[in-house]
Amino acid sequence: MNIEGVYPALITPFTKDDEVDEDGLRRLVEYAIEGGVAGIVPCGTTGESATLSHDEHKRVVDVVVDCSTVPVIAGSGSNNTKEAIVLTKYAEDVGADACLVITPYYNKPNVKGLKEHFKLVGDAVDIPLIAYNIPSRTGQNVNAETMVALAAEVENLKGVKEASGDLKQIGTIIMLAAEQGLDFTVVAGDDFLTLPIMSLGGKGVISVAANIAPKPMSEMVDAMLNGEIEKAKEINLRLYPMFESMFLETNPIPVKKAAEMMGLLPAGHVRLPLGALSASNEEKLKAVLKGQGMIG
Repeated sequence: MNIEGVYPALITPFTKDDEVDEDGLRRLVEYAIEGGVAGIVPCGTTGESATLSHDEHKRVVDVVVDCSTVPVIAGSGSNNTKEAIVLTKYAEDVGADACLVITPYYNKPNVKGLKEHFKLVGDAVDIPLIAYNIPSRTGQNVNAETMVALAAEVENLKGVKEASGDLKQIGTIIMLAAEQGLDFTVVAGDDFLTLPIMSLGGKGVISVAANIAPKPMSEMVDAMLNGEIEKAKEINLRLYPMFESMFLETNPIPVKKAAEMMGLLPAGHVRLPLGALSASNEEKLKAVLKGQGMIG
């Protein structure tokens, strides 16, 4: 699997009764694909995977695999290794093309445990795995040396979604992987760092903003991949206020409200313990979307 381009970290739409909105899910996938994305990533942080039951998690993967015409990278990580294996094997069995496996949160594993965790998950399936390093959520950073050691030891670990925000670390991962001749791809985990990471050798982004702006995000990343740096910079500057607005409050609260404002979803409902976007931030978000021409 060639991991490059824009992959929306897909939001999971819920009805006002707090059930998974399968019709809404299909519409979001269709909208993203029409916008030119390279693939779809359900059941990640933006998909509120922490609040999905196992049955709901599996059903979301089922629906996305069924309706997507682009590769699906299913979120399947856990801080419980056995659970991560079950979810990853399920995703492979129903046709996902790869899995996104977050580094275990809360437990704070040592390097030995971390390596064993990824090795066991990798041994359980034949599809590629992409690690997900997001210290702000997990409480633990995976440094460059450890990440590259994981890539060297786990045969089907083929990339990392890097959301540490540490460009030095990200550049070191890219450098060390190249020095060791590893087939290992870095993609951005933060929209606003997509261009800097790609300038270091990253190949794209798993994106929050691509839920609502798949076309310009795809145009920006494609421009970078094609060496059209000035075009990419112009799009990035134009989209930057939107990138910032996606984090007015905890992700995915703003992006789900934005999807509601744009008519992509009937409801931008988030599950507890996340709460609704504040009235003041809703006005700020509305102003940004109007400025971007995304709503009237």
